[in-house]
Amino acid sequence: MTHPPAAQNFREQQAGSLQAGDHLLLPDGERSAEIYSVEIENDDFGTPAIVLATLTGGGMLRVAAGSSVRIFGPQSDSDKPAPGGSADAVARGNVACTKATGEDSSPDESDAAIPLQSVGNPGGGAAVPAAPAAVVVPPMPATTPAVIGPSAEDLALIPEPAGTPESVVEGVAEAHPDSVGVLLLADKLVKGINTKSGSCLKDLSDLAHELFIILKDPDAALSVADLLNVLPFDGNPGRWASVEASLALSTYICRQTGQKDRAAVYEKLLRSPENQETDPFKARMQARVRQRSLNEPNLYDKEIFRSMDNSNHEAEREWRLLRLESLLFLRAHGGSQTISAGELERRIANELESVRG
Repeated sequence: MTHPPAAQNFREQQAGSLQAGDHLLLPDGERSAEIYSVEIENDDFGTPAIVLATLTGGGMLRVAAGSSVRIFGPQSDSDKPAPGGSADAVARGNVACTKATGEDSSPDESDAAIPLQSVGNPGGGAAVPAAPAAVVVPPMPATTPAVIGPSAEDLALIPEPAGTPESVVEGVAEAHPDSVGVLLLADKLVKGINTKSGSCLKDLSDLAHELFIILKDPDAALSVADLLNVLPFDGNPGRWASVEASLALSTYICRQTGQKDRAAVYEKLLRSPENQETDPFKARMQARVRQRSLNEPNLYDKEIFRSMDNSNHEAEREWRLLRLESLLFLRAHGGSQTISAGELERRIANELESVRG
């Protein structure tokens, strides 16, 4: 049931501390209603966000938990006249209070003759101060762990290339003269390697994967991959995708060959973009999205099964290569909440066997 506020005394209170029985001033500022029940809705971080106040006469109000609302109740001590104040100030306060309660005063009567009354306390007794409103303090959301980049000592574990990048590619091609895939990629790269070109970075990454997956030459694959691995994240997702794939491959090769310290350096480089965001809220949101992508990776199951049903072995092999890249990326992150590192090792071995024939 709603009531006009009339001469009722309303005080401000935080919406998060509303409770059943409170008499709330409605948004129109002209009516009030008693609260029947209160529910709190939290946001995705578990912080109180919305207060749902059901009114006794029906209807519901939605109020932000941090907003200030006005409820009926006696004034707090801060709203009362200070003790020891001037008699005129007290008298003026008495006149205002008496008029607010609807009592008539004669112009012939002196202000001192008017009895002191508080709004909502017609008996003239001293008003009982209300307890201070409870303050809703939302909990601080959990911060994302800081990702520490590799130090100079860590980077020293990555060997310097033997000559120019073009000479490294040329040496790899000379070591595998019968590989058509290597020769095709090398012919394009020896003309000049531009690290600002996304297609050039993709060719380098493809060459490293060809050397390890098909030709089973981990040393040559690492020498080519290291041309990409030392490149910093420049904010371009397209170019970084090739560097990311190269780092994931290098991490796996080093772990398979017992170079765990070097593998740890590649893992730090792989996670370096995670430390770029300085805004805490954006960093937390990006961490949640990143974790979701790790928990729900695209492993191209439908595409592989469709190719198998159609007996399209070439298409199946291409899809399995993409699946292998996804598995290597997950392994470089230490697995996920849905696929353990041990399971990833098993699945990577199976995919390598499948694509190698």
